[in-house]
Amino acid sequence: MVAFTYAFSGFAVPDIDAARTFYRDVVGLEVTDAMMGQLSIDLPGGGWVLVYPKPDHAPAVYTMLNLEVDDIDAAVDELAGRGVEFARYDGLDQDSRGIARGIASGQGPDIAWFTDPAGNIISVLQNPPAPQG
Repeated sequence: MVAFTYAFSGFAVPDIDAARTFYRDVVGLEVTDAMMGQLSIDLPGGGWVLVYPKPDHAPAVYTMLNLEVDDIDAAVDELAGRGVEFARYDGLDQDSRGIARGIASGQGPDIAWFTDPAGNIISVLQNPPAPQG
């Protein structure tokens, strides 16, 4: 068995300066400059993600970063107040603010999606409370 000593994830953007500003000033994450023109984003709860420049970047068509919150309504309102526009997806039941409500129906978390300046898809989500017992 391989003895891994550490793990991290990464994703590309075409404009490091735009990513730095967005993730630090709009989303509110801790962002530091890393070697070779890259960024390191500290993730809540531990861990980090590497953001690297790729001039011919093409955004993924899936959610590449999920940010869990205690109150999705407050999070969506705060991010919208900072200029974030929430995505709408055909065939998905989302409320007027873009939140898909899964907790009430038992179908998963309440979740809303938005994109960074590079078109990478991010979500904020609120998981249902843990069962008591």
